[in-house]
Amino acid sequence: MAVGVFDSGLGGLTVLDAVAKRLPDVDFVYYADSAHAPYGVRDADDIYQLTTTAVQALWDQGCDLVILACNTASAAALRRMQESWVPGDKRVLGVFVPLIEALTERDWGDNSPPREVAVKHVALFATPATVSSRAFQRELAFRAIGVDVEAQACGGVVDAIEEGDMILAEALVRSHVDALKRKMPKPEAAILGCTHYPLMAEVFQSALGEDVRVYSQANLVADSLAHYLDRHPDMRGADTGSKFLTTGDPQRVSNSATQFLRRKITFDAA
Repeated sequence: MAVGVFDSGLGGLTVLDAVAKRLPDVDFVYYADSAHAPYGVRDADDIYQLTTTAVQALWDQGCDLVILACNTASAAALRRMQESWVPGDKRVLGVFVPLIEALTERDWGDNSPPREVAVKHVALFATPATVSSRAFQRELAFRAIGVDVEAQACGGVVDAIEEGDMILAEALVRSHVDALKRKMPKPEAAILGCTHYPLMAEVFQSALGEDVRVYSQANLVADSLAHYLDRHPDMRGADTGSKFLTTGDPQRVSNSATQFLRRKITFDAA
């Protein structure tokens, strides 16, 4: 048994990299649904079907605990999965929870009424599907009041990163930040609501300005998973070795992943 990490493509590798450094004794199975990426332009039912298929594949690999290292899947599918599909002996966790914990400075298990928090103006950069789901705003509203969230759908950024065209990705990021600033001129914090975006964190920071705190998910998810496994050691898994699976072409995905993380990554066919 290992811990499963799922993404529609390569973005979840930013989460996996941080988690593996935080938990070097835990084995992982990374599953990239590259054949159907990107998810961010799909409708909610399509995302749900693709995500449940991928999670089932990870369960079949022995991963009783699966991290949806994909904001689009977390936003559009996770709640429905948890309410009606995930059996009692399995766990599927998303990436929004650690982010909202950090933003509101309260643990997810804190069920006290929503309260005011220090940050009042938040920019959310995400895929079109994540933005349209309003999942981030919904979950944030359970824990905080008086926070103005302005969301900006960042079309094209994921595709550019997956293709390795970082010049185009940077141009798109700056264009999307400009569009956000026309709606919210002075955000106090910015959420990079896609696991691909940490690769462009410096560009987001530069475009937003040094006074804006940019929240990136990878390290927050790694810390949250470490705490979860401390509480649920039975989900930690055995010494099976880590592996990488893709629904796409393994050679092409391996080459892209190696470029993505700047270290050798070898994918096998899912």
